Amino acid sequence: MTDITTHRASRARLLIALVITCTFMVIQLIGAYFSNSLAVAADAGHLFVHNSSLFIALIASTLAIHLAKTFNDGYKKTEYVGGLINGSLYLVISLVILFEGSERFLEHSQGHDFEVNTYLMSVVSAIGFLFHGASAWVLYKGRKDSINVYAVFLHSFFDLLSTISTFAAGILIYVTGYEVIDIISSMLISLFVLFTGVKVIRSCVIGLFFTSVKLPKIQQIESEILRTEHVESVHNIAISELDGKLAVGAHIVLKHHCTIDNHDESCRSQVELLLQKTFGVSSCVLQIESHDCPEH
Repeated sequence: MTDITTHRASRARLLIALVITCTFMVIQLIGAYFSNSLAVAADAGHLFVHNSSLFIALIASTLAIHLAKTFNDGYKKTEYVGGLINGSLYLVISLVILFEGSERFLEHSQGHDFEVNTYLMSVVSAIGFLFHGASAWVLYKGRKDSINVYAVFLHSFFDLLSTISTFAAGILIYVTGYEVIDIISSMLISLFVLFTGVKVIRSCVIGLFFTSVKLPKIQQIESEILRTEHVESVHNIAISELDGKLAVGAHIVLKHHCTIDNHDESCRSQVELLLQKTFGVSSCVLQIESHDCPEH
């Protein structure tokens, strides 16, 4: 079961990281325009998709807080759909940068020079190192509490490495005078973004359409449990997949005479057997409550 307090802490970390990276993205876009650096523009495009994925993660975490009240982790489907959107954005942005880089490379081979402001390019990259470092630090502290936070932390760490790469490219262009280094750097970043996009889309498609276990609907589980002879009602149903196996959790309210007769375990066994036969449930976490429970 997921702890609501942990979800709230994770959401706060994701929100702080989103504010940090969005602020730098604006700085990076301005810097790319004035420095005429395709590498900085490619990094900004990568960061745009990163912020989109961070926003999706924030939505999923918010949903998790709401769904955790019923101990339901079905919000994973939201993450998969968001991942497909982000993966598609990765592909579009990487292809645009690769196309622009190819055009610049062709113009450069034909003798057309383009001036890159290496000072501004390096300054923007150095600022990015500080911003990404702050974001990664915020997420690092909560990486063990949420897979959402851990995934975004890894992304922030790679963004940190990307700013180092762009900074090094700016220094090399300044020392050697070879502006083509900016094109090569931008295309390398774009290839990484393209690879990441394909990987994200593949994972989300598998998660949405090719999972080994198809989760039944909550209404189906509820209907089957209510068929059990001594069950009065059921609530807080959870359905999840654990290592390729179906797991169900629920709060079951027994009829009044069942509680008096003290055959809670018998009723629990009946429900577990029913769920196993009907849905192939391999693991159950059932909390038995009496009919006169104060909440009912």
